[in-house]
Amino acid sequence: MSGITGLFSSSNINFINERIEKMTAEIYHRGPDAGKTFVINNNLALGYRRLKTIDLSEDANQPMISNSGRYIIVFDGVIYNFREIKSLLTYEFNSDSDTEVILGAVEEKGLDWFLNKANGMFAIALYDKEENSITLIRDRFGIKPLYYTLRNNILIFASEIKSILKSGLFEPEFNQEVIDIYLGYRYTLEPYTFFKDIYQVESSNYIKFFINKRNSIVYQKKAYWSLPELNFDNTYSEDDILDELEKKLIEAIKRCLIADVRPGTYLSGGLDSSLITAITANLTNKRINTYTIGFLEDGFNEFEFSRKVAKKYQTKHHEILVDIEDYLNRWKELIYFKDAPLGVPNEIPLAIMTSELKKEVSVVLSGEGADELFGGYGRIFRTPFYYRNKYVGELTPYQFFISNYEYVPRNMRDMYLLESKELRKKIDIQNSVMFNDNSFEEAIFRFFHQVHIKGLLQRVDMTTMQASVEARVPFLDHELIEFVYKRIPYDLKLKWKDRESLLRAQNMTPEEFSEVLDIPKYILKQIAYKYLPAEIIERRKVGFPVPLNKWFNNISYLANDILKTAYWLKNKELDELIEQAENSQRAGQILWMFINVELFRRRYFDNKWSW
Repeated sequence: MSGITGLFSSSNINFINERIEKMTAEIYHRGPDAGKTFVINNNLALGYRRLKTIDLSEDANQPMISNSGRYIIVFDGVIYNFREIKSLLTYEFNSDSDTEVILGAVEEKGLDWFLNKANGMFAIALYDKEENSITLIRDRFGIKPLYYTLRNNILIFASEIKSILKSGLFEPEFNQEVIDIYLGYRYTLEPYTFFKDIYQVESSNYIKFFINKRNSIVYQKKAYWSLPELNFDNTYSEDDILDELEKKLIEAIKRCLIADVRPGTYLSGGLDSSLITAITANLTNKRINTYTIGFLEDGFNEFEFSRKVAKKYQTKHHEILVDIEDYLNRWKELIYFKDAPLGVPNEIPLAIMTSELKKEVSVVLSGEGADELFGGYGRIFRTPFYYRNKYVGELTPYQFFISNYEYVPRNMRDMYLLESKELRKKIDIQNSVMFNDNSFEEAIFRFFHQVHIKGLLQRVDMTTMQASVEARVPFLDHELIEFVYKRIPYDLKLKWKDRESLLRAQNMTPEEFSEVLDIPKYILKQIAYKYLPAEIIERRKVGFPVPLNKWFNNISYLANDILKTAYWLKNKELDELIEQAENSQRAGQILWMFINVELFRRRYFDNKWSW
């Protein structure tokens, strides 16, 4: 795990050594164990910060050069099956690192061969000396971040946007259009960012940058992986599928435990983190560290449930309590770590918990991806059922879905935001294709893997890497996901309790019947009964509650202070915004999101970056 940086141009870059040093120093937190920069001919520079998790020796440091000298790599992430890939090569290795396996595989078999074989999370920059090209590569789901911009014929890339800005080669511009998307989705969508002309390398893609005959940098983009089709088969053996799924899940968790440092797990007391903890404890012969966090306010922690799991598996359990002062003190700092407004209020306690976790472990397993894979957001995943049986209206399936999915309603965004809706229209067209090309049920699963999960992964990366911790997400193992899509029927993910429940639900809304008449994540819960108490498995899903509504007076005070100079809001409507937010079920969070945008804007766009 690490942070990577780079500069690439067809001509000399002035002060290139100083620029790459500043860029790389800016992401020290991603890799405090080692660091290095590498400059060639004043038109190529690579930088690297290392967090040691596999092959702790100096031989595994980067930038790393292939044996032939053709390729140079900087790489953030981990290739879980690197030893399997290594066994297929005749390359002469000088280390036991996964980084060198990437180089060996590319040199001997080619990039596409490697990507087809690789199981892991990764952001890679690969320079080809023979072609004088550089390729930026991102893992299948975008677990590891990678950003780039092409300015004045200079490619600038890094694991974090602030590192790109530290190059000093330009002044950033606020991408005001993205505010509308952020308020709807709670995060930025690939390939966009809050910075004009700075983009995310899209997940499951690589981009090859090279110099054409006119001495200009051009690029080619290629997608190397896609989701398989969902299984809607009605003839199956549930027992056989249970056995196969349990084996696949254990394999995925086992892969995530490959490390030369001690791992820990998040343990919220919910199904996903509890099951990961249970299987991890069974797979390791050492007592594992587990972590949970909650608030001082009544009803805003799940300690009683996490304690039951910790006791059952004899973990070294850590409970962390947060109050409003802790919360507000970390807010601005974490916006800077993320290079974007925070999207979910629990990012702050997660970061606080991870900072505590760093005292004992550097690798942590987290439960992101289970809900997306097994239909855990029952009220959203059941919208096709409601749409067919009870909905009366003119909305298309996509329009109906997105009206239920988006966080701040469109009419509220239209009421207060100045910016145009062109980006919203563009994204609606892209998403509509997904819904038009697939059944309503399948489109929702694809949406959650191709769109929604990216926001959760932005949260995971920031909250862990700010504390120099590597987070691993076994439910996003692509082999597990391919198995679940191909092998597990839809009705074993979202299962009706019985025939009568299905009939009763036809006259109800998903909010009324989900988790009452059906069982979301049914097949995963069946596995969990082998490992966990029934009360952990059968309790209703609750997210990670943050008492923003209880803190509304504090939040509204901040809004009055911070948003009065927010030029992206329509004039003289701040009081109305606060009043409308207060009357919403999501009162605190809606206002919190608006405040986030302005705190972020001030931090980045009121400063001078170029030099």
